[in-house]
Amino acid sequence: MSYVVSISGSPAVQSRSTHLLSLAEGALRGRGLNVRRIDARALPPAALMHADFAHPAIRQALELIEHAQAVVIATPLYKASYSGLLKTLLDLLPQSGLAGKIVLPIATGGSLAHLLALDYALKPVLSSLGARHHLPNVFASDADLPKGEAGYTVLAETGQRVIASVDALVHALNDQAQLRELRLKASPPQAVNPLRHAPAAVVELVRCGT
Repeated sequence: MSYVVSISGSPAVQSRSTHLLSLAEGALRGRGLNVRRIDARALPPAALMHADFAHPAIRQALELIEHAQAVVIATPLYKASYSGLLKTLLDLLPQSGLAGKIVLPIATGGSLAHLLALDYALKPVLSSLGARHHLPNVFASDADLPKGEAGYTVLAETGQRVIASVDALVHALNDQAQLRELRLKASPPQAVNPLRHAPAAVVELVRCGT
């Protein structure tokens, strides 16, 4: 079954970046896509830090990413970079761990000053892992997600940007599926060897020209 993997790189149980990720997940499911979440903070710390590929939780997370069609990554930005927790997880991926996948980055930061961290810190790492199709990122400042007693509230404009990015992801997935179908139709049929199921004696006679 095809699916999209969502990765939360926030070290906090509740955070603005994870809130936006949940919004994106809901929109993806509303468009008929299967979504599987990886919470980096929920992975075993020792296994994550020591790159214990034999640990079942680490192996499962990497396999989820490997077989996903698309990846949605959400992270807080601070000190001009994305979260160290997310970096630790991405460091476990093989060199081509995101090859052929559509990647949508979602990030939050204190102000627009953090926005450049996506272009100068996160996107180069995604490219080094083989991702060649970066969708326009979604960035929201603290002011875009005010926190109240009931939790975070997404301003209308911010929510619209998340939905627009989800629609772009769905469109890209549809384009990929159509391209695969066209390539299959364009592939010439393989020639059938008429002697493939012939008895060995007959094959030998033909080979000898008898």
